[in-house]
Amino acid sequence: MNKIKEIFGKSREAVMYLIFGVLTTLVDYIAAMCCFGLLDLGELTSNNIAWVVSVLFAFITNKLFVFDSKSFEWRVLMKELVSFVSARVITLLMADFIIWSAAMLGIGFLFAKIVSSVVVVVVNYIFSKLIIFKKINQEEV
Repeated sequence: MNKIKEIFGKSREAVMYLIFGVLTTLVDYIAAMCCFGLLDLGELTSNNIAWVVSVLFAFITNKLFVFDSKSFEWRVLMKELVSFVSARVITLLMADFIIWSAAMLGIGFLFAKIVSSVVVVVVNYIFSKLIIFKKINQEEV
């Protein structure tokens, strides 16, 4: 038990990103599969609707629980939100390209979604860690 606490303490951010990343992925997949399978909306439309739902979930969980950005000052909140959504638009386009390419090659949607998710998770973490929620000096706020 002490070993778990020690590991969690050293890499809390990575563990929390993993936990909420899995939850965000579940939200994304459930929304995508509902749109695609139940509503018959098509691959890209389903992916884009799922993206909106999962980005809102991810912003809230990343801000509050992963990167501990507790400021709700309007300027800080808007900067984080605009940066977060902008970064997610970039990775949405990456995911759409992967899914579109797979569809053109006759590769199934679920497999393409899994491949695109792996790429997107890595790029999203880099954006969030280094740009969006980077720790700043209090004087800069």
